[in-house]
Amino acid sequence: MTEEWAVKAVKWLLFACVTGIGLGWFVQAVFSRVAYMRLGKGTFRPPPALQPANGEKPTPEAPPKLAKRALVKEAGDVGAQVFGHRKLLRDVRSGVMHLLVFYGFIVLQFGALDLIWKGLTGHALPYARNGWFPFVQEMTVFIVFIAVLYGVYRRYGERVERLKRGWKPAIVSLFIGGICATVLLTLSFERIAQPEAAHAAAHAPISAAFASLLTAIGVTPTAAASGYESSWWLHLFVLLGFLVYVPQSKHFHLLTAPANLWLRRGAKPGRLEPINLEDEEAESFGVGRVEDFRRKQLLDLYACVECGRCTNVCPASNTGKLLSPMHLIVKLRDHLTEKGAVVTKQRPNAPAWLWGKEGETGGGAHAMGASVPVWNGGRSAADTSIAPTMEAQAEAWQRALPEDGGSAAEETPLIGGVMTEAELWSCTTCRNCEDQCPVGNEHVDKIIDMRRHLVLMEGRMPAEGQRAMQNIERQGNPWGLPRAERVAWIEACEQQTGIAVESVQDMALRGQRPEWVVWAGSMGAYDTRSRKVLFALVRLLHAAGVQFAALGAEERNSGDTPRRLGNELLFQELCADNIATLTRYGIRRIVTACPHTFHAMRNEYPDFGLSPETEVVHHTELLARLLDEGRLTPVHPVQEKVAYHDSCYMGRYNGAYEAPRRILRAIPALQLAEMERSGRNAMCCGAGGGLMWMEERAGARVNVARVTQALAEEPTVIGSGCPYCLTMMEDGLRHLEQENTSARDVAELLAVSVFG
Repeated sequence: MTEEWAVKAVKWLLFACVTGIGLGWFVQAVFSRVAYMRLGKGTFRPPPALQPANGEKPTPEAPPKLAKRALVKEAGDVGAQVFGHRKLLRDVRSGVMHLLVFYGFIVLQFGALDLIWKGLTGHALPYARNGWFPFVQEMTVFIVFIAVLYGVYRRYGERVERLKRGWKPAIVSLFIGGICATVLLTLSFERIAQPEAAHAAAHAPISAAFASLLTAIGVTPTAAASGYESSWWLHLFVLLGFLVYVPQSKHFHLLTAPANLWLRRGAKPGRLEPINLEDEEAESFGVGRVEDFRRKQLLDLYACVECGRCTNVCPASNTGKLLSPMHLIVKLRDHLTEKGAVVTKQRPNAPAWLWGKEGETGGGAHAMGASVPVWNGGRSAADTSIAPTMEAQAEAWQRALPEDGGSAAEETPLIGGVMTEAELWSCTTCRNCEDQCPVGNEHVDKIIDMRRHLVLMEGRMPAEGQRAMQNIERQGNPWGLPRAERVAWIEACEQQTGIAVESVQDMALRGQRPEWVVWAGSMGAYDTRSRKVLFALVRLLHAAGVQFAALGAEERNSGDTPRRLGNELLFQELCADNIATLTRYGIRRIVTACPHTFHAMRNEYPDFGLSPETEVVHHTELLARLLDEGRLTPVHPVQEKVAYHDSCYMGRYNGAYEAPRRILRAIPALQLAEMERSGRNAMCCGAGGGLMWMEERAGARVNVARVTQALAEEPTVIGSGCPYCLTMMEDGLRHLEQENTSARDVAELLAVSVFG
């Protein structure tokens, strides 16, 4: 008895030592990364509670009740993503695989607790004494093992483009597979060594079969007892090894992803954080160092799963450019870890001796080497393979020690060393990357923040973008056309439609205020093609009996283009002028045909003083409303097959997908064709983020790739609800010499059906 007690005491002591060391390394790795994130600005606190939706008047309901209701809704949304795998299941195969591993791993932990407790005390935990538990446990082990094998096949057999390969991605498969294998070995050996304590074979079919096989090859009860102890310890080591590995790998997302999703709750998609340009204590504006990011932005880096869903849909990656949203996050994470280790003096990896130079605070740093060619010009625009971008990023992003010619982490520049300028200026800000991300990462704001630093602090921007900025600053439009011509569209409209658009100023002189203000925008006011859309909108509003007016010469550029290009100063000047004008005339309802203007005024102007009572709608939303009210009736057949292209700033930024489709479905004889990439997964036209005014110097042209996708549906018309998209679609059709297909706005198609 004394000898048995001594053996148990030694086992408990060894267990405590091993577990304590493992937990210590785990805590060290977690705390070091938290310290790195704390180098960022601000706090991890969530944003303020949701305000009433744009255009809605505040209700008399008590604010605490509103906040509680919003909190419940947000918690449900986070829960749907974490526990329901809402975004992961968009890719059904990998989504189901991850779902099985996720819940299977949770179930396995109950088995692991019982296994460990039984090995230490000789007694099973209460919940494990029923016959159902071993059956559930063994079935879970089997399912998880099959799911892991399928994951390995997808990565290394099927070679899915968005998935990184190499030895590191295989480690977690070995850990999970090892957990499954050691569970079965431990149960099988226990069954042979202690048959009297074993569950019935019907309740433990897999371990019973394994035990029979081991017995058949000559394993005795004495040998099985030794095998049980060895398997038990191996299971413990694998569990602790996985625990220590998690925070030092992409699997840190097990802890950070739920926090990241929770802290993102209530945020308006795509809304950029304002910069206080009057802050006299600010040393710089924008992000020129990794420490300039906000702490929430740095949390994004450690939440990344490296699943590649973002890169898979990125228009830059799809057309052979160097930018890859996944590599953006991974490179920033590597840089933060290496620089954070130096600044905080906390080792990034534990145990350091196992990681070699990577476990040291001065062990060199990653940086972008000489960029390899991504695009060789040998593929068609229809080929949206991301393989060249993935390969180029993997080859260029290399770690080098100082003695081998590499830079120290604190000396590696963020822009130029971690992110190249070519990558930053390739982003169309379409947010498809963010919409696909299952852990709530935000890529676009990081790119814009780095653009802000380049523009505001270093005065660097591609020449065409700089020219557009100067034109907006001097004349109020990207072309540099005379400022006085902004009002010319009103006269042209009367000449072509016979409808005189009254000015807000004239109505104000009579003491009146229009029901709606039509915001022409720079495209509608100056671009000949976009004017046709504006004229169609005017005709439809007039026919519906809507009272409306325009600001004419007092309207200024919305500032979306300067802001997305990083010129926050110019944006804030334009924003202030527009808000002052709207306030002066007491304007409360605005309709615009430009989604970029719509998003800026609806979601970003309130940060600078626009009244929350101001209702801003897109023209497709208002037209759909007028159709529902019976104020517009499309009666003339339109014999067209329309492939509708979703605007990023209406869709992914504002969740508006149905209004234009409702309009098109209401038009007699019109056939609506959905592209393979439509709705929330629609590919960008290539004009967002200020790229409308810049040349694409690498890869295929995004608009040509998008038009090629539309032409696969054999349409007669490519429909849109955005003047930028309309221009890009027409340009793409000309490039592809498609004379039998045209591009038209939804308002133009509706006008044809209403007026004939």
